[in-house]
Amino acid sequence: MDIAENAALVVVDVQKGFDEPGFWGSRNNLGADDNIASLIDVWQGTGRPVVFVRHDSGKPESPLRPGHEGNDLKPYVEERRGKGAGAELFVTKTVNSAFYGTPDLDAWLRAEGAGQIVIVGIQTNMCVETTARMGGNLGYDVVVAYDATYTFDLEGPFGWRRSADEVAQASAVSLHGGGFARVVTTGEVVDAAK
Repeated sequence: MDIAENAALVVVDVQKGFDEPGFWGSRNNLGADDNIASLIDVWQGTGRPVVFVRHDSGKPESPLRPGHEGNDLKPYVEERRGKGAGAELFVTKTVNSAFYGTPDLDAWLRAEGAGQIVIVGIQTNMCVETTARMGGNLGYDVVVAYDATYTFDLEGPFGWRRSADEVAQASAVSLHGGGFARVVTTGEVVDAAK
């Protein structure tokens, strides 16, 4: 796998509010935060561009709503902001795709000459997947570091309930099998980016 010298790392919604298990339920991939941190460190250490994305929920009960502590980025992410040698962008959004945030992610990536994006963050099947799908539609070479993402158990129609692992795997299969993104491991990305 090749990681371009100017590939952008897009860190999606790594916010304190996702640590409120009473709201979200059971999660998968307890090692995701360590993997996200390691990828930010590699990107910043190699001078590649990093995009930090925050979800500002409009739902009054959401732990991700503005004004609530859960809206803040997790400390290990906040501490890394502004520390890299490369370009950095902070995007806020109210929907699933980081491409519908402020400022305009697509315009910024194109101005940076970044044709490849590596996506990590929360939730695998929601904002990570939606951003990856849209990135693929916009013509980016999209890579998702699967083990640098996580999600939660989910109930759908007809009383169907799936575990976080099942939901995340279905998301990965759709992205990879559908040609929207290459779904890989953090180790593969780190090895290719050094």
